[in-house]
Amino acid sequence: MDKLEHIFELQERFDTDLAKRRNLKNYDYHVWIQKEVLAIISELGELLEEVNFKWWKNPHPLNHEAIKGELVDILHFLISMCVKSGIDAEELYKAYINKNKENFLRQQGLTGKKEYKSSYTDE
Repeated sequence: MDKLEHIFELQERFDTDLAKRRNLKNYDYHVWIQKEVLAIISELGELLEEVNFKWWKNPHPLNHEAIKGELVDILHFLISMCVKSGIDAEELYKAYINKNKENFLRQQGLTGKKEYKSSYTDE
């Protein structure tokens, strides 16, 4: 099984179990998305704490395992939102590939969005 498809399957199984255990089955789609967006924001804050974003404080040593853990937490919520939105692994993959291509074209100044064009050339 494809790794991304496996992640989607595991997340869907977890979300179903969580909704049952926590009696969350009555949440509407928009409520789930709101809650998961807030959860991602919270996880992003935790990630920021791990990478010493507070320039007014003495930095602490980076804990790379904690950083990885926060990134995985963010992925959990992102995949959960995809599942709830009817986006499967294949659709997410294809959308990513298309957006990645578009981002390269933007940086190269090959789209109508000239504000993205980089002055870098690989000549």
